[in-house]
Amino acid sequence: MTHVSNDPAWWPYIKWCYILNYFIVASSTAVVYDWVLTFAQEFELVWRRRWSFVTVLYVCVRCIGILYSIVYIVGNLPFSITDVVGNIFYFMQVWIPVVVNAMLGVIMMTRIHAMYQGSKIMLVFLGAVLLTCTIATVVMTGIGNIKASAVDVVLSGNRMCLSLGVADTLNREIFIPTLLWEVIALFLAVRIFIKHIRELQKSRTESTIGDCFTVLIRSHVPYFVGFVAVTCFNIGTLSPALDPITVGSGVYYGVFQIAQFVQMFVLGPRLVLSIRDYHAKLVADCDEGSAMPTIAFQERGHVSTSGSE
Repeated sequence: MTHVSNDPAWWPYIKWCYILNYFIVASSTAVVYDWVLTFAQEFELVWRRRWSFVTVLYVCVRCIGILYSIVYIVGNLPFSITDVVGNIFYFMQVWIPVVVNAMLGVIMMTRIHAMYQGSKIMLVFLGAVLLTCTIATVVMTGIGNIKASAVDVVLSGNRMCLSLGVADTLNREIFIPTLLWEVIALFLAVRIFIKHIRELQKSRTESTIGDCFTVLIRSHVPYFVGFVAVTCFNIGTLSPALDPITVGSGVYYGVFQIAQFVQMFVLGPRLVLSIRDYHAKLVADCDEGSAMPTIAFQERGHVSTSGSE
């Protein structure tokens, strides 16, 4: 059922929505543009290679990113939709970040597991931490949206889809458990990286593994910074000083939107592309490169044929 209102009190909110929509289009365009920009590299490093679990995760993140961008744009177009469709759009917008961050967490876990030379103890620890943080995020998201619903409204001639019954405070805190995981992951990655650098300095020899660690850290740090930025923006929305219907808050939420899209769908896929690109160059320079499908880290600092990414 469509609700109609011509109350002037809605005008600031309508203006706020228009501002936010510009950023939604910009962030969605950035995701699609990045995919087009890296498609040739992706085709060579992902689609033409032997598929693995990480490959499946990568493809899922890419496809979900494009779908998420389309849903966000379609959900804000001025045409009539049923309440059922509105609910589907809303819950996709709520749950997709949870699912994607869980997938990226698994990708990060495989990277760190490889950096620790396939340690089973480290794998169990990483799995336990990631699972705990993911479950906490899922529970918080479920509780925060258990009574949520979407309604089709027409405000002063502007058709919109509004969400009702949402626990805003809890929804804005759902990234905190995942932030804990990211902090632990970064600490472990930096720790083993520093350890290997010190070992290389003592031995005074060049190592392929040292270069691999450098590539991993270079892609890990920007992703972590992006996630921290998203979390800070999310927590910042809890501030009572942030008026929800001003131009300034519209810009704030818009920048937050762009940061979230970039973190999940631009920096996230690069966690895989960066190491595969390095491996492809390593294979090209190696006489026996055709026998090495993936990079793994083993004792003595050599490149193994086991596939971790």
